[in-house]
Parts: sequence; structure tokens; C-alpha cells
Amino acid sequence: MSQPLQCAPVRPLLRTDSLSCRLGRALILSDVSARFAAGRFTALVGANGSGKSTLLRCLMGIVAPETGGVLLDDRPVAGMRRRDLARRMSYLPQANVCPDHMTVGELVELAGFGRTGLFGAVSGADRETFRHALQTVGLEGAERQRVSQLSGGQRQRAFIAMVLAQDTPLLLMDEPVNHLDLRYQYAVLDLVRSLVTDHGKTLVMVLHDLNLALAYADDVVLLKEGRVLAQGPAREVLDAPRVAEGFGIETRMRKIAGRIVCLPRGARMVDLP
Repeated sequence: MSQPLQCAPVRPLLRTDSLSCRLGRALILSDVSARFAAGRFTALVGANGSGKSTLLRCLMGIVAPETGGVLLDDRPVAGMRRRDLARRMSYLPQANVCPDHMTVGELVELAGFGRTGLFGAVSGADRETFRHALQTVGLEGAERQRVSQLSGGQRQRAFIAMVLAQDTPLLLMDEPVNHLDLRYQYAVLDLVRSLVTDHGKTLVMVLHDLNLALAYADDVVLLKEGRVLAQGPAREVLDAPRVAEGFGIETRMRKIAGRIVCLPRGARMVDLP
């Protein structure tokens, strides 16, 4: 096994120290020490079952580790109040549900409760944030529509809008673009990339598509069987040998239009006119 590549010496906003986690009797994560630097987009990548989603839930404090811990600005997440966490980080899981009667506007307004509580007043600035979030994901004007009546892709965009409207400095997202068509995959990733680049947000996202990780992420944490195989800048971590070790597939890296692209070895290349 190759030695884990280490991140540049940047003080992390969020980190795990020797974190191990069980779900039932199964050991899902083992001795995971990962660093998520402030103001950067870090992608969690790895084969199915490598522990990506569980690690994200541990970062959020939803799943308690068996050993080790998660620190946010050097404070243990386990000891923080949920209200304080909701003001610092927002989380988008893979599977999202809401009551059948809930409208898109009501769903997005839930984002404000993390800061104000259930009985807090929604300000004009909050409503502008909600409107902008819906506009960003292409659902402006759908505020009165029930979430249950949306298509799968529209529902996902509505939940992404809710997370954006929470307006926290740290965003955790678990495969947010999997159910979106090509247009909105790039629209959402362009958006969250701009939140990092232009607004100093910190983003940790589970991604399956290595080419999206190479195109958008600053850093990568590559997991294999619940352990960190490598972490560091995306273009350094995601080379052919590590992809082979982490995913069990031989690939080749090509530079196309200034971007590094990961292709299965033996894939037929067609030259366009």
C-alpha cells in the first residue's frame, strides 16, 4: 500500500484524530485522521463501502465515533450544542424526506430555524437569502409547489437550496449531484465552487465521479476499506496508481483543454472534427 500523501501545512478548520466508528458490529472507519482546511473544497472519494458517508455523518456529529474524535476549530464536536453546530455547519445527506404537504418555500425556510429556533422571527434578509437560494438552483417561482410533486432532480435541487439558505461557513454534502441532469450537475458544482472561491466557505463533499473531483475540488481524501489511503491536493492524490489501488481499476490520466481527465485504460478515444 502506498504511503498516505499529506496536505500542505494549512491550519485545518475541521479535523478527525484517530477516528474509528462501528455501525452495529461492523467496523466502518478505522484510525481515520483527516484534515479539512478552511476555505477549501475537499472531496471524499473511494469505492462503495469505503466509509465516505459515515465519515461525513461523524463530522456532523450525527454518528458518534467509537474512538478518536472530530474537532471544529480545535473544539470537540461531541461537546457542542446542536444550535451552535447549526450556525457553523450545514449538512445535506444522500436521502432526504419531508412531509407530503410541505411546499418548496416552507422547506427552504427551515434553514432559518438553525439560527433563530422554531419561534424566531424570519427577517427580510433571511427571505432574500431564501429567494436567492431558490434562484441559484433554478426553482425561483416554485415556492408554493409541494415538494412531493417535484421530479427527483427538482426535489434534490430544493434540498440543496435549503442547505444554501442556512448560510453557514462550513457545508457538508453527500453526493448532492447524483440525481441531477448534466446541466444542474455543473450548475450546482459551479455554485459551490464559487462559494468557496469568492466567499471563503469551506466545503466537504462526497463525490463518486473522479472527473468532477478533479475539475472542482482543491483537496481529496481517498478512503479504502474505512482507512485513509491518501489525502492532499486533488491532482496529486488522484493519479493512476492510487486510483488503481483505491478502486481496483486501471486508468490513465489525460490533459484535455487544461483539465486532467481520468479514463479507464483501454477506453476508445474518438477524435472530433
